[in-house]
Amino acid sequence: MRPSILLFGMVLLAHAMPAQAAERRSGGKLRLTDGVSSVEGAAGGGLAAWAVIGGSETRDGIGGSAHATIVALPDFDLKTAGLGLGINDSVELSYAYQRFDTRRAGAALGLGRGFTFGQHILSGKLRIAGDAVWEQDRWLPQIAIGVQHKIAERGGVIRLVGGRASSGTDFYASATKVLLAQSLVVDATVRWTNANQFGLLGFGGDRHQRRSAQFEGSAGWLATPSLLLGAEVRTKPDNLAFAREQRAIDAFAAWAVARHLSITAAYVDLGDIATFRRQRGAYLSLRGSF
Repeated sequence: MRPSILLFGMVLLAHAMPAQAAERRSGGKLRLTDGVSSVEGAAGGGLAAWAVIGGSETRDGIGGSAHATIVALPDFDLKTAGLGLGINDSVELSYAYQRFDTRRAGAALGLGRGFTFGQHILSGKLRIAGDAVWEQDRWLPQIAIGVQHKIAERGGVIRLVGGRASSGTDFYASATKVLLAQSLVVDATVRWTNANQFGLLGFGGDRHQRRSAQFEGSAGWLATPSLLLGAEVRTKPDNLAFAREQRAIDAFAAWAVARHLSITAAYVDLGDIATFRRQRGAYLSLRGSF
């Protein structure tokens, strides 16, 4: 199609668009009500996927987000970057890449100092009922179902530590409600997964192979329209005999610096990782949205 014809079509579409819809396309969501970007890329908390759809647009538009996150622990670093797309506040598509640096711990594990694990995560989410924000006269939360397909890069090492596969798929269902009168945000998510350390160490293991139901919960208080304070908990399967895997928790502050930019800082406790105990540290994430 020639550029002149494409431009003409876009002008016609803009004139045909109702004034209210055009206004909503400028970014109609209240700040922070679409959450932040989780370490796996889906909109939600830092650890948990929520039922909300990422991006600043409401049901009349298409929005998106980009994020970069670092989790600094005593013996490891986790870095994540990704992109997300929200379509009509009903469908979310996202991609994230994780890089897990073993630093000096890599030598102790026999992998070599600074050995890294990487993982690609492709996600989709569908809102099936409710509206977390605008249905304040109803107790029904926003409900969504989601899928995350993960592809870990170190298949050889994963098999050596007992992992059954280097790729796998998580399924989850989330319920999220924003209580504006109480300035509260609450979420509960059930995830069906057999991922080891979020999938970085593969899927299934020598102790357990099949998926199990795991819980993710978040609660936050909107101290101001631009500041959300809260905490999360996430349980994880314990599939590998060589290293016990424990639940993860965090306490976070998400600040909307501007309408399209937010910063999240948190204290995070990921429990024991690959025989290294008490992996507690700092979480920092930068997110832009439109």
